[in-house]
Amino acid sequence: MTNASLPFNASQQQLALLRLVNWGLKIGLILFATDLFGLTTPPVTLSYVLIFEACYVGFSYRFHRLSMNNNGLLFLTLLLDTLFWATWLYFTGGATNAFVSLLLLPIAISAITLPRWAPWCLTIVSTIFYTLMIVDITEQNSGSVMDHDMSQMPMAANHVMPASHSMDMGSHYLGMWFNFVISALVLTVTVGFIAKRIRQKNAELRYLREAQLRQEKILALGTASAQMAHQLATPLATLRLLTDELVDTHHDAEQMELISEMQQALNRCEVTLADLRLATESIREHKLTEQRVDKLVATLTEQISLLMPEAQLNIAIAPQVESRIVMTDMSLLPALMALIQNGIQASEDNQHQTRVDINIGLSQPNQLTMTIRDYGVGIATHLLQTLGSKMVKSPKGMGIAVLLSHTSFERLGGKLYLKPHSECGTEAIVTLPLSV
Repeated sequence: MTNASLPFNASQQQLALLRLVNWGLKIGLILFATDLFGLTTPPVTLSYVLIFEACYVGFSYRFHRLSMNNNGLLFLTLLLDTLFWATWLYFTGGATNAFVSLLLLPIAISAITLPRWAPWCLTIVSTIFYTLMIVDITEQNSGSVMDHDMSQMPMAANHVMPASHSMDMGSHYLGMWFNFVISALVLTVTVGFIAKRIRQKNAELRYLREAQLRQEKILALGTASAQMAHQLATPLATLRLLTDELVDTHHDAEQMELISEMQQALNRCEVTLADLRLATESIREHKLTEQRVDKLVATLTEQISLLMPEAQLNIAIAPQVESRIVMTDMSLLPALMALIQNGIQASEDNQHQTRVDINIGLSQPNQLTMTIRDYGVGIATHLLQTLGSKMVKSPKGMGIAVLLSHTSFERLGGKLYLKPHSECGTEAIVTLPLSV
């Protein structure tokens, strides 16, 4: 069980205990407080209902985990709670029962824990039950007043007190009905709104907490990378001197070919270190530069051709975005290249071809969308939600490249989404804001 599910599990257990308390309250009122609160003596039928409710309470307590993250099942249990409360109220006095306001309890719970439709449904159901009880008690009082009038007719034909009393009680019952409806609506609207705001705030706090943890990880990775890059500068310089000496002392064609490959690898390392220094300076000083989308794509294509000449890129760019401006820094290009490199590797592992499709367009008037699709076997479903937000262990690595890319896009005001393609492979969707 995850940590996030623990609070919800505790609330479900508390709700099951609350049902047990409610059932005990019903039994206690029937046995010891019927006369004290003016309750109607219940018939035997209510005993069978209470026995059935006891089984339901025991089942809900024993299997309270079943309703975790299941809004439909939780709503069904609250609906059953409403039915049991309405049945008990009907057999112990109906609308005149002093505890009729407890019908509002399931509404309040649903307003806090369930989507907006749930408390509205329970409000309608509770109002229907309460209306039926009001109608029933009104008909009973009307019948008793009529019997009272008939019995008093020979003694006082002009006596009008019972009819006036009936009208007063009718107004009183109507006021009780309005009071119940208003209370239910206040719970549904107000408590539901407050619960929604709290959930939104909790979601924002959770997102900020995850972002802070991610930034701390990135800071640790950046510190380690900077130290290692500084340590690599001296060995690379030494290797450069040694290769230059080898060029001067060896003239064999096969050896010169090997030396040339070594020089190319050294050139790549030196260029990467130089870019790392520039990127570090750019990020430290918060330097953002304006760049046209078509030039950004051209630079990206050039870098991919230089560093990964075996890549087969299929780039499609919408005409309306070619001249648009995006704010970038030195971290954007490496972040995109890391996603493309992962796609190339995935396609090669699955289909033995380094094919990657890149589609660039607009998802909103001022939002650039870049979709990078590979032809690999795809990413496991349980990794899609966490890959990019934290380091994830997998056969291919720890997901550090995707984590760094995600952080780079976020700092530029963008997002990174990963989703499986309908045919095969994975789509990495990058969104970036465009300058107005």
